[in-house]
Amino acid sequence: MRFALRFITIGLTLGLSTTAFAYTESTVTNGGTITGKVTLSGKEPPPLAFSLITNNDTEFCGRISTGTGWRLVDEFQVSPDGGLQYAVVFLEGITQGKPFPETQPAQVMVEDCVFTPWVLAVRDSQPIHIVNMDPIIHDVLIYETAPFGTKVMLHRPLRLNPFHPKNLLGDHQHNPGEAMIDTIQLTQGRRTFFLECGFHPYMQAWGLAVHNPYYAVTDKEGHFTLPDIPEGVYKLVAWHPGMAGFLDMKVVVLANETMTTRMEFPEPRDRRMAHTTMSETYRFGTRALEREGRKIDIQVTHEDQGHQGSH
Repeated sequence: MRFALRFITIGLTLGLSTTAFAYTESTVTNGGTITGKVTLSGKEPPPLAFSLITNNDTEFCGRISTGTGWRLVDEFQVSPDGGLQYAVVFLEGITQGKPFPETQPAQVMVEDCVFTPWVLAVRDSQPIHIVNMDPIIHDVLIYETAPFGTKVMLHRPLRLNPFHPKNLLGDHQHNPGEAMIDTIQLTQGRRTFFLECGFHPYMQAWGLAVHNPYYAVTDKEGHFTLPDIPEGVYKLVAWHPGMAGFLDMKVVVLANETMTTRMEFPEPRDRRMAHTTMSETYRFGTRALEREGRKIDIQVTHEDQGHQGSH
């Protein structure tokens, strides 16, 4: 087996062609493989910071926080050598190849006021199941996103399990509520969508619709592998929710060969707004409230985010 090694830095494009190639499932013999790494150039921006004080369920959701009234959302998980986690890498322009995996609903779990996973890759019109494990109510909004506009796809309450013990939030119990079941249906050629809780805006997740089964979400080191590809010329694309566009490159796949490549996103722009930046003098911060004689009991029991505010 021969290996072709390519290292490429590519500029961002705002959107992909809205034309979806018809895809036919077939048996693939002597397929090729693309393996590689997605990296981030430069320094990632600081995390987004959301006030727990001005949103609901401060004490419960504060079990993951800085301990000073802030919940951080870090859009970039980067390894020491720049490997970027949670990038979706996929092929465009492929009309025939291996079957899709057996279609299962996309699963999203809510626990400790966090959507998991952070990034989803789904088929258009694939069912989605969202399960609330928390003893509090959440409010799910899913938006279709695109450079030319955003549209609400669905808005549903996410109820808790009725058998959750009442007034025992400190016990940190989790029981699954009834799943919210709906369908991912994108319109106007949109490919990406965004999940958010209407009660807790720091609860976020992202998704991308794929047109064929040749896709992967990068691991903690930024690695990905796309196997069983029919010989041909295709477009390899990478997308990450923290970046405002797509990377793409032309690839030539040969039978029984492995191509190794590297795709690098440029240094991202700091997209924090005033309301997503920590400030010790914030009007509703814990220190300001304590000066007024008010006490907010935030116990960081699950994840201490205090060290993240400095990067």
